[in-house]
Amino acid sequence: MDRIVECVPNISEGRDLEKIRRIVSVIDQVEGVKLLSYEPDADYNRTVITYVGTPEGVVEAGRRLLKAAFEEIDMTKHKGEHPRMGAVDVFPFVPVKGVTMDDCVALARELGKWAGESLGIPVYYYEYAATTPERKNLSTIRAGEYEGLEEKLKDPRWRPDEGPAKFVPRFGGVVIGARDFLIAYNVNIDISDVTPAKRIAETIRESGVLIKSAGGKKIMGDDGKPVRIPGRLKSVKAMGVTLEKYGITQVSMNLTNFHVTPPHIAYEAVKLEAEKLGVQVKGSEIVGLVPLEALAMAGRFYSRMEDREPPEDPDQLLEIAVDKLGLSTLEEFIPEKKVIEYMI
Repeated sequence: MDRIVECVPNISEGRDLEKIRRIVSVIDQVEGVKLLSYEPDADYNRTVITYVGTPEGVVEAGRRLLKAAFEEIDMTKHKGEHPRMGAVDVFPFVPVKGVTMDDCVALARELGKWAGESLGIPVYYYEYAATTPERKNLSTIRAGEYEGLEEKLKDPRWRPDEGPAKFVPRFGGVVIGARDFLIAYNVNIDISDVTPAKRIAETIRESGVLIKSAGGKKIMGDDGKPVRIPGRLKSVKAMGVTLEKYGITQVSMNLTNFHVTPPHIAYEAVKLEAEKLGVQVKGSEIVGLVPLEALAMAGRFYSRMEDREPPEDPDQLLEIAVDKLGLSTLEEFIPEKKVIEYMI
């Protein structure tokens, strides 16, 4: 393919494997599209799906996936650790080869227009596809989650970009956009109490933490916005979550620009903050796919930390990264299934 777009829709189902397979199966039915991976998580009750294809193909696959999720997932019964607003919670388009970010914005809006008109669901655009600066950030749009969406839709400031300002209980709403390559990266904390993971997330994420008064109220600045203590790492979103399956917790991160903050920098920052709190890091995991360069950077970093000349072979750098980041701690890290260059 001369023109390649990646799509990473997240659906709000991570436990019913048969249901997930039925939803995912519609992607492979589209010409010019290749399903790369789908990763259910029972604790999050969420599945991250990754597929690539031609611009025309990825939009058609998106239509079919949204329709399948609309039919299969009932949000009135959904519970999970991860924030979510709808049956298909977020649907980003990412330029890979021969396409621009503007192209991906156009594709996002084509899919969003169809979803609003054909499915009758509220649609919001985010990141590069956002229609206003206030809607650029996914977490801002998703604030209140599914449970707060009905009330949110009554606020004229939150009128959807597409579709009716009407609550659809079975589906909720969807956030569609165009963004740079994002790495979903989680660092494991070897303790069941989620408090340390939440504190670490607040310390390292770019948005930092809100400053509150002794009474617990937000302190507002002269600009009318809440005052924050900035976090340590740029281009990082983070939160603390519980992973009941393993009896541990995680600092769950989105690395929105791995050239600014790659996985190894995030990992070392979490380790340092964990030590301050007297808890231990127990490896990490990548959800979805990762560019080879992001892990090659880690391989070079850890080689130099041990006063060794980094190998030139990308496979050797990858092996070092997997070992030092503990990427196989929870489940085996298989490069052929996780590294995007090995998949396309």
